[in-house]
Amino acid sequence: MPEPFRYCLNTSTLRGYHLTLAELVEVAGDAGYRGIEPWTDEIARHRDEGGSLPDLAARIRDRGLVVESAIGFAEWVVDEPERRAKGLEQMRRDMGLVAAIGGTRIAAPPAGATDDAGLSLVAAAERYAAVLRLGEEAGVAPQVEVWGFSRALSRLGDALYVAVESGHPRACVLPDVYHLYKGGSPFSGLRLLSPSAIGVFHVNDYRADPPREAIRDSDRVLPGDGIAPLSTVVQALAAIGYRGALSLELFNPAYWQGDPRAVARKGLAAVRACVRRALV
Repeated sequence: MPEPFRYCLNTSTLRGYHLTLAELVEVAGDAGYRGIEPWTDEIARHRDEGGSLPDLAARIRDRGLVVESAIGFAEWVVDEPERRAKGLEQMRRDMGLVAAIGGTRIAAPPAGATDDAGLSLVAAAERYAAVLRLGEEAGVAPQVEVWGFSRALSRLGDALYVAVESGHPRACVLPDVYHLYKGGSPFSGLRLLSPSAIGVFHVNDYRADPPREAIRDSDRVLPGDGIAPLSTVVQALAAIGYRGALSLELFNPAYWQGDPRAVARKGLAAVRACVRRALV
């Protein structure tokens, strides 16, 4: 069966190498990815150090890559009006950066509200609608990101509620294997989604130790090196007709050694192997 997904490199996977975004584009292209998912601070650094964002967009295209999404941390969902207003301004700036390099999506995690167990999902949906309207101006769709360690939007169902109740046609979510596990969401719930409900899907793996309650971002491992039910995930995504990007997102310092191109190639091979095992 042909592989139905696009493969993307989230630049966090190589963050410990401290490469420039231009260098990361070259690494992703050399390794064989067809997408890249940078962080907004990397885009801003490229600009602030004298780099041209239109030239970077051209380089990304020339390497056969697409900017599938970008990672930012604007405080769009917090209850405090002043912080939220600043968060919306940050989101506007971040969306501008993403659009300037050819991107059309950005993560919208519950930054700033991770300790707020009482966050109203109704209010979050209204605030997400405001972010979506900003996205209309920039041509960039924000994706409600599930953060399993957070006390707000830690579960897939919560993120879906916010997306659905926003009432916006471009509303979507950004699920992540690690965060679904960390937050306690059943992976079977993915079969209830539609393809358009998912912007990008973050793929990674985790081991049995440390346990779910204690696991951290830095404990993520390459797909196939842990116990995550990746075949279940892949089969669910294929069954609903999702044909978007699987973006490899790790934060594990154990992989920040040796040639970053070798690490990137190993990561791509691991993701593709999981897809092939699931769909044979």
